[in-house]
Amino acid sequence: ILERKGAAIAYVTTRGFRDVPFIQRGNRRSHYDITWTKPAPLVQHRDCLEIGERIDRDGRLVEPLDEAEVRALAQAIAAEGRIEAIAVNFLFSFLEPRHERRAQEIFAEVLPEVPVSISYDVLPKWKEYERASTTIADAYLKPGVGRYLDHMGTRFAEVGLADKVAVIKSNGGEATLAGAAQAPIHMAVSGPSGGVIGAKHLAGLLELDRMVTFDMGGTSTDCSIVVDGAENFTTNFEVEWGLPIQVPMIDIRTIGAGGGSVAWIDKGDMLRVGPESAGADPGPAAYGKGGTEATVTDANVALGRIDPENFLGGEMALDADAAHTALERLAKKIGQSTEQTALAVTRIANTNMLGALRAVLVESGQDPRDFTLLAFGGAGPMHGCDLMVEAGIPRLLVPNHPGQFSAYGFIMTDPRIDRHQTVQLSSVDFDGARATAAMHDLVATACAELERQGYIGNLGIARSMEMRYFGQNYELELPLDFETFDSETTPRMWRSFHDLHHAEFGFNIPNSVIEVVNFMVSVVSTTDKPALPILPKSKNPPEPRGRRRVVYEDTATEVPIFARNGLAQGHRIEGPAVVEEAASVTVLRPDQTLGVDAYGNLRIEGR
Repeated sequence: ILERKGAAIAYVTTRGFRDVPFIQRGNRRSHYDITWTKPAPLVQHRDCLEIGERIDRDGRLVEPLDEAEVRALAQAIAAEGRIEAIAVNFLFSFLEPRHERRAQEIFAEVLPEVPVSISYDVLPKWKEYERASTTIADAYLKPGVGRYLDHMGTRFAEVGLADKVAVIKSNGGEATLAGAAQAPIHMAVSGPSGGVIGAKHLAGLLELDRMVTFDMGGTSTDCSIVVDGAENFTTNFEVEWGLPIQVPMIDIRTIGAGGGSVAWIDKGDMLRVGPESAGADPGPAAYGKGGTEATVTDANVALGRIDPENFLGGEMALDADAAHTALERLAKKIGQSTEQTALAVTRIANTNMLGALRAVLVESGQDPRDFTLLAFGGAGPMHGCDLMVEAGIPRLLVPNHPGQFSAYGFIMTDPRIDRHQTVQLSSVDFDGARATAAMHDLVATACAELERQGYIGNLGIARSMEMRYFGQNYELELPLDFETFDSETTPRMWRSFHDLHHAEFGFNIPNSVIEVVNFMVSVVSTTDKPALPILPKSKNPPEPRGRRRVVYEDTATEVPIFARNGLAQGHRIEGPAVVEEAASVTVLRPDQTLGVDAYGNLRIEGR
């Protein structure tokens, strides 16, 4: 999606509405930039096609589907031979999908090799543009992702692993290869979700109520929160500004700050870091692959935080001289020493990442002082000790193998299906029977999808509704602890919404009309998880394997260097110190203490 290398698709919609993907919204990214233009949709305008049909706002038939027109359109697409996938999005189909279903059947008859995405399967919710954009994105991915997953399945089958392969989704759940290929849009931002699922499992294991994740890699940093054993979800995601994808996914904030982020001088002669990255090739100057621009990794090498001779456990030697040379060029431009410049680069990078942490904490009403910071990714532990201080977070946790922690999260996932649907009701004329039937249908659909993928048993079902006061433009999600809307549960639901609104915003409006907008269901099939080993205890204190000079904010000093695989349960280390492992480094500040718990996690607190 980001590189716009998806399929050539056709967008088929109700007559008169082919321009919806191009009209988009009325807002602008920049109010004062007269050169700004809206982002181009993932479909060409010439491939936006119209069909005679109409369902009204109440789900009633206004104009029957012109099946002959659909068939003629399918034949024209077949004759041209250019279209690789089709997205179908009819007006008000989220209330009545029969026209979309029938159009899908006709396309399948005429174009059996061309995948079809219909909005009722992808996003059966109101707001025409958001539904169009999400359905288009799903179709845009289907041919390429389908081929890739078919090839992957074949390769796994060749080595006897066909029944043990799953793909992680953006909601932190897993799906079979076939299930993922049917709905590829649910994998759009699946990569960072593994770390959040790993954090959720670790928080439960260690009985930590509040955890904020800090996943810093080579090009980006991802942050999210786990509160009372639950991750946060969102449907408010955009591939790029103005191109929404509204399927349920874990709420992860991402910024362009990582070990490979390039330091540069702006037009005002100010030092900046990122979002441009040196990538893996040529990478930072210290990689010795031809990179000449100073990066965060180069700064950490110059500050002694990374041992050039022990990078990746000694498998890759870094060029410390190249790192110093790149930083010297920057230092001359800003009139500072190389060491001062390296410190400035790390400070700016930390400030950028601090913004992402505050976005997931403060903006959601959370107090950082209640949280534990979980630092992972190859570069996360190197900056975690500084960030916990700057963010006001009292505790830091560095898990085992932080560079591979997201992969650990992947094997802790469960099969999961989220289904949302718009069903508009209000507290004035609430129809309990209709609401019960709608929720039952969502549960049945989600359970059937899991069963089709071979996941049966141990099902956990969570129900909720998105609601708002009449006249509001945004909804709050209210969890439900019942299955049937009756004379006892319905009044309790309205009272719960008032309480939720007060908890979120500090006030409620008891006599106001409440609107129900979306029904939401999550079904999870719980699977067995591998157990983490318990580390042995040691009666002897940890022994450093050497010492080297490390530069901190106010001082440079010789600090002890510890090998992480030499630490045992109960070991304690007083800062300043450095703990090295194959794919990461933990830099302990002078005012901090590190302890090793039973599972080998590094627990760091201030003194």
